[in-house]
Amino acid sequence: MPIIDFPSVEDADENGLVAIGGDLHPQSLMLAYSRGIFPWPVGPEYPLAWFSPDPRGVIYSSELHLPKKLKKELRKSDFRVSFNQKFEEVINICANVHANSATGTWITQEILEGYIEFHRQGHAYSVEVMRGELLVGGLYGVCLGKYISGESMFHLESNASKVALITLMHNLKQNDVVFLDTQMVTGITSSLGAREIERKNFIQTIQNEIKRSSLDFSNFDPDITHLYSSPKI
Repeated sequence: MPIIDFPSVEDADENGLVAIGGDLHPQSLMLAYSRGIFPWPVGPEYPLAWFSPDPRGVIYSSELHLPKKLKKELRKSDFRVSFNQKFEEVINICANVHANSATGTWITQEILEGYIEFHRQGHAYSVEVMRGELLVGGLYGVCLGKYISGESMFHLESNASKVALITLMHNLKQNDVVFLDTQMVTGITSSLGAREIERKNFIQTIQNEIKRSSLDFSNFDPDITHLYSSPKI
């Protein structure tokens, strides 16, 4: 049964915990993201937890930063990018890769099933990075109107996840999207321009973005080589 309502994010604890329990029905996810809340399982022995941290991590589409070293490395790459072609593969690899990390994965079977259904209904997306016929990197997230989040990403080859994120950000800028919700700022997102903003400002922005016309990923440009190609002399 879908969640009917959430407590106010103003009542969240110091970690941003808003509520415990409920399910990942598409209507539950829709309600949560429209309120600036996302699910984040804290352990298999605990009920599902919902968070809205303050401050919130974002990358403004106008503030994407490409370090010189990364540009140099990308000039040697032969990656190919696509959108919404392999959502289930991307989210499953994200789960497997992070499960083998030191911190483990929060992408439980419940998360997998919930977001795959959300994708089928048109509210979640994926970015795939291929080298030849191999899926070597990618990310997935939620997209409601022109609000878009980055939930998780992976790389099996160096810089592949960064290519996914950079390609996404370039297209968000072209489509007048204010920012990508990264939820928190990590080392990778920070290197590309992520920063923290107050939760109240974040929620005000996404409530406007959700009302805008939906993004059409079929019109996204997968080729961003011009962002890091050598300057002409």
